[in-house]
Amino acid sequence: MIPSDTHLVLIPSFNPGEKLHDTVLDARAQWSPVWVIVDGSTDGSLELLEEMRRADPGLRVLVRGSNGGKGAALLDGLREAQRAGFTHALTMDSDGQHPAGCIAAFMAASRAAPQAMILGEPVFDASAPRIRVRGRRIANWATNLETLWAGVHDTLFGFRVYPITPLIAVMEGSHWMRRFDFDAEAVVRLSWRGVPAVNLPAPVRYFSAQEGGVSHFNYWRDNVLLTSMYLRLFAGFALRLPLLITRRLRPRPLV
Repeated sequence: MIPSDTHLVLIPSFNPGEKLHDTVLDARAQWSPVWVIVDGSTDGSLELLEEMRRADPGLRVLVRGSNGGKGAALLDGLREAQRAGFTHALTMDSDGQHPAGCIAAFMAASRAAPQAMILGEPVFDASAPRIRVRGRRIANWATNLETLWAGVHDTLFGFRVYPITPLIAVMEGSHWMRRFDFDAEAVVRLSWRGVPAVNLPAPVRYFSAQEGGVSHFNYWRDNVLLTSMYLRLFAGFALRLPLLITRRLRPRPLV
């Protein structure tokens, strides 16, 4: 377990199911501190987390009174982390899909390139729903278009390390980015601010209901949300296009 006073793990959680316990334990085995933001859960998971917290000083639990969405929960955690002096946050889901074993490698990449966002590039296995794998190709294409191919390999995989200050700035400048649109819009807006992307492979596992898996993804609602997000961002992309082109054509310093 690696302690840090600059980098922490943030885990937003809403009715996560039985995988929460192992997810938090696995994250704590890799890193300290780990903060869980309980986003209005009603499944008894807060009580479980409070019991874990009492036995583990490296675990902190933040509680939201009502469910506001993944982005809203993370914004609360990011603001509190910034007040506590942290500069970077690794975000991961609470349902066991994301690879806790990759935390140290992603944090090391962030320390080597602190100005960058370290983005997980998912490595799918047979558990991945085919429709989800195919559907994200459209989202990835739209993100690459609106960032002028800035190097984002996957726009939806939420296992990432962000520099906290620019992420809070883009979130506070938008009324959106509070629900499922958070991951995709964050990388677009950070790219517009000149935050470079570093991509690292990371395995992802989809658990069935029989295995204790829980999914709050709604194909109709969340795909409509993503589609409207990309349409909305296109106007911002068009306004920034001259700047993005100039930035892309600017000579890079020799190493």
